[in-house]
Amino acid sequence: MHASALSKSTSSTQRLRAAPTAMLEALKSRFGANCSTALVVREQHGRDESPLAAPPPEAVIFAECTSDVADAVRLASEYDIPVIPFGVGSSLEGHLLAVQGGISIDLGRMNQVLRVNAEDLTVTVQAGMTRKQVNEAVKDTGLFFPIDPGADATLGGMCATRASGTNAVRYGTMRENVLALEVVTASGEVIRTGTRAKKSAAGYDLTRLMVGSEGTLGVITEVTIKLYPLPEAISAAVCSFPSIEAAVRTTIQIIQLGVPIARVELIDANSVRWVNKHSHLSLREQPLLLMEFHGSPSSVKEQAQTVQEIANEFGGQSFEWATTPEERTRLWTARHNAYFAAIQSKPGCRSISTDTCVPISRLADCLLDSVAEADASGIPYFLVGHVGDGNFHFGYLIDPNIPQEREIAEQLNQQLVARALSLEGTCTGEHGVGLHKQDFLVTEAGVGAIAMMRAIKHALDPKNIMNPGKIFSY
Repeated sequence: MHASALSKSTSSTQRLRAAPTAMLEALKSRFGANCSTALVVREQHGRDESPLAAPPPEAVIFAECTSDVADAVRLASEYDIPVIPFGVGSSLEGHLLAVQGGISIDLGRMNQVLRVNAEDLTVTVQAGMTRKQVNEAVKDTGLFFPIDPGADATLGGMCATRASGTNAVRYGTMRENVLALEVVTASGEVIRTGTRAKKSAAGYDLTRLMVGSEGTLGVITEVTIKLYPLPEAISAAVCSFPSIEAAVRTTIQIIQLGVPIARVELIDANSVRWVNKHSHLSLREQPLLLMEFHGSPSSVKEQAQTVQEIANEFGGQSFEWATTPEERTRLWTARHNAYFAAIQSKPGCRSISTDTCVPISRLADCLLDSVAEADASGIPYFLVGHVGDGNFHFGYLIDPNIPQEREIAEQLNQQLVARALSLEGTCTGEHGVGLHKQDFLVTEAGVGAIAMMRAIKHALDPKNIMNPGKIFSY
């Protein structure tokens, strides 16, 4: 979507639906101090990590249980007012923006573990629980939840955007790791989808329908997810390369040979330089792969030896190992802070983020041409990627007060997405569509598929109150 993404989306969603005084009074009567109309609270809930902006919601409800969510949605339905679910505000595509007005439902206080079934490798939690809270809660069981999108996002938000992250190459995405949900529908009804069984052939797969729906079909209030045994041994390594191509070719070889690597992250030289400054590291300022191996001590050693041999073939050097939890945490924290390190490199800038994913065999074709275009543009950028599954992100750093920079960045994004689609990839591997990628989704999915999505939306949300204006126009 172009620089005018927000204005286009707002104009295409017909009207701003202001909450009448009677509804605001009803919300305050029902929720008391848990309903806020304070401007600072509304503004906090009316923005995410995207460069887009919109007026804030008219009220914020701090839900503490499923019945709170259901009551808020029923009132919204009665008054035909939009509802926007809110986790921690870490989404990147304008998912939280109140482009048609309405109320924000903050699920952050719904952060309790409901059931741990260690013998079945599952846990059920409220949707406001973050991934770090989940792992803290189950650490004594010898199990963990591997999905790691970087931000300490809520499980509800991760379901809504079908998140993945650094561990996806081995453990999959939220799509593969969610077994069941509790959802409040557009009418305020509470439904359950799925069970704790590992598989089912019972009817439509409503769990998968809700995972990735970005709050447009209902509000997720409970999540049942898979857990995994903590690996007996974990080892992380950093390897520098003479070029991005060498790092990418190494990754492709690792995956095609079937090495069960747990994480393999590409960080370009720009990112390394900014991460070094931000996180006080001394990594070689060249393109590098940050890798992690899980398994038994012998299997981890074997994986690492195989990867080191492959890397040597492509000029990889300075293999540096991190075997203690503290060393690994420091490296992965630095990787997760790459976005903030880049932002701080240019005070006052904003990042136009990309999120393409392609088949692993086409990764080099897509990435290298995109690097050449970014270098030629003159726009500062950083590049990081979960390259083990063909997913990578450019962040184009622009001055929001210079429209020409925004136009150049958006043009680079459009060229990148067009290239990824021509290689049978996708416009978004994990961030979701939101506001920013709606035009790209039409190109990727086609008019017929969009019509089917729209029909589902009409059927489940006939008043169009569930996060309207996101994914596609109504």
